[in-house]
Amino acid sequence: MELSMPESGQRTTQGNTTEKVPVTPDAAGASAGITVPTGSAGATGSAAGATEPAGSTAPVAPGVAAARRTGLLVTLVLGGLTALPPLSMDMYLPALPEVTGALHAPAATVQLTLTACLAGMALGQLVVGPMSDKWGRRRPLLVGMVVYVLATAVCALAPTAETLIGFRLLQGLAGAAGIVIARAVVRDLYDGVEMARFFSTLMLISGVAPIVAPLIGGQILRITDWRGVFHVLTGVGVLLTLVVHRFLAETLPAERRHEGGVGQALRTMRGLLADRVFTGYMLTGGLAFAVLFAYISASPFVVQEIYGASPQTFSLLFGLNSVGLVAVGQINGKLLVGRVSLDKVLGWGLGVILLAASALLLMTSGVLGEVGLVPVAAGLFVLMSAMGLAMPNTNAQALMRTPHAAGSASALLGTSSFLVGAVASPLVGVAGEHTAVPMAVVQLTCAVLALACFLGLCRPWRNAPGMARAGKAQDPAA
Repeated sequence: MELSMPESGQRTTQGNTTEKVPVTPDAAGASAGITVPTGSAGATGSAAGATEPAGSTAPVAPGVAAARRTGLLVTLVLGGLTALPPLSMDMYLPALPEVTGALHAPAATVQLTLTACLAGMALGQLVVGPMSDKWGRRRPLLVGMVVYVLATAVCALAPTAETLIGFRLLQGLAGAAGIVIARAVVRDLYDGVEMARFFSTLMLISGVAPIVAPLIGGQILRITDWRGVFHVLTGVGVLLTLVVHRFLAETLPAERRHEGGVGQALRTMRGLLADRVFTGYMLTGGLAFAVLFAYISASPFVVQEIYGASPQTFSLLFGLNSVGLVAVGQINGKLLVGRVSLDKVLGWGLGVILLAASALLLMTSGVLGEVGLVPVAAGLFVLMSAMGLAMPNTNAQALMRTPHAAGSASALLGTSSFLVGAVASPLVGVAGEHTAVPMAVVQLTCAVLALACFLGLCRPWRNAPGMARAGKAQDPAA
């Protein structure tokens, strides 16, 4: 198989069938094209400007055709897979203060249980993403789900904080399969504006998880201890594994798989990272995720320990913030995508995040005097809601450039997000449990860096409206 992506006149050859897809010229007037093999879901027309030669009949892989026929069902399955990380972390959040007492560990050590899960999800995606490009989407996903269930069951029995940290790491490594493969399946099935809309739909479904997870966690703590949270997560993992086995068809046909091993996977990732614009969207999304995770990691202590709220009040506030994120995500998908440039919407989102983080720093540092929970909660609500503009559009813009290696690209996107989030998590607790300033500092720093990466690397003013230029992505396997 030969995959070649020069800056212009680009063609992809697979077997004896070729197809050329033109891309809107950029502001400098350079014309670029992506060539997609017939049978690729990425060749279906969308706002990417895909066209097919007259009279051509591009075959569609059976798994892809089945997935399109059962679109709602596949959406629910993929939504469940993307909901697994927030379920794994957010259902556990109200229990963090209790875990510190039960395991006789300081808050910074208990926060490492979140960091370990994030780091595992980051590293696991680097392995599972290329595996899914080589062996298809179903097998790596099912193996990962089984290991996730076993690791989560052991977390419920952990006698020490160190044991819990270790198995949270394994839980994250296995749970990475759902995250990375869900994004790769979306790339198999959709392109362009349709892909951006689908990501917004996934945000609606997966956004239910952070709304209900802390509420469920808070109610679980009424009848049992923190270990019961992991018993519930084990049951969720078993159910999702059965649903995936029964309903998710293979979406990557054999002729589109990469035959190389680890070496080729590394070369593919190196080629993706050499694409400045892809790397820009990757870093922008990762730093925006760090803003989000600084909130996730610090908010249980900020809301409960500093402002004296109960676990149930914290759960309600957390759910309200998640409603804001989901609602803005739906405004993005239903009203803005296709009407406003994705880069412009992304820029708006980053700007609002920056303003909200600045306001939080002013409030928590005492510059505005003594403030209560309500103003801080309002600032967090605005910050979380703006994520609905930033997160789906960074994923869509990055994946539009990489139809030739969706699994590897999805792995890099997820790994960067979770690694940066894992670094941000312990930083929010460096000054102890009695000040929210570290949380606000981390959020503002990451927001500034995200905007700098977007402007400095993506250079949105040079892109065609509503989409990333796709001409510079290189497949190193060529």
